[in-house]
Amino acid sequence: MHTRNPHSKAYDLDDLIKFHPPLIEFVFTNKFDSQTINFFEPEAVKALNIALLKKFYGIKFWDFPDGYLCPPIPGRAEYIHQVSDLIKKDKNKSEKTHCLDIGVGANCIFPIIGIQAYDWNFVGVDVDKKALHSADIIRSSNACLSANLQLRHQTKTDGFFKGIIKPTEQFDLSICNPPFYTSQADAQKANLRKLSRLKKKKINTAKLNFGGQSNELWYKGGEKKFVELMILESSAYSDQVHWFTTLISKEDHLAKAKKILQKVKVAKQKIIPIELGNKKSRILAWSFRK
Repeated sequence: MHTRNPHSKAYDLDDLIKFHPPLIEFVFTNKFDSQTINFFEPEAVKALNIALLKKFYGIKFWDFPDGYLCPPIPGRAEYIHQVSDLIKKDKNKSEKTHCLDIGVGANCIFPIIGIQAYDWNFVGVDVDKKALHSADIIRSSNACLSANLQLRHQTKTDGFFKGIIKPTEQFDLSICNPPFYTSQADAQKANLRKLSRLKKKKINTAKLNFGGQSNELWYKGGEKKFVELMILESSAYSDQVHWFTTLISKEDHLAKAKKILQKVKVAKQKIIPIELGNKKSRILAWSFRK
């Protein structure tokens, strides 16, 4: 993990319970005589996240409607810390970083981490009005977020920057955790395969571990198509966003993304690897500025 990521060590659950006492309901001692929670239980993960946000980010209130994505905080923090290195060489320290979050979601997790870790300004964007309403409740319930976060509705389900970035606005970077699956059925099948592998027995029915609405989890054409369209649209905003970035879950998707980057003639591009436990991912970053 990045040296500034505070989640590199094992969870101190006794300490986290002090920040969010309801977490104790989900803590148990496993066969290795270690305290843990059931990471297959969404309510347990949500309680853990609330404790982490209270302890490390000073968040007093964090909640969202049932069925929406409950993010893994260490991984989201890793994204923010990695892209902070990407832009710091290009900025005067006295200037505030302006970040555009494509798909802010009901949980508002990227702005929380970026604001509390680096005092960035955020514009959070989503196609889902209910998700934006949830994010706005989080924003207004935490004084530390209110002044640094705006929320905007993207009316086009296949849009990214158009209708969002105003003519005179400048952003240091955009960030995105794109929907990975191509359909609801695809998402459900993948979840069952994962559960069967981890539990070492065939699982036929299960709810998605962290919930998730359609726009959060799947997109026609999946992550590959989503990122392709984002890159194509980004060229129209080459003078208004310094670095465009997105998570890429599957390494196989990079080849097509690189072809599109070449097509739109970016000036520079980077692939930043992320490894969290056994899970490998990467951030794709590109800029039209030399």
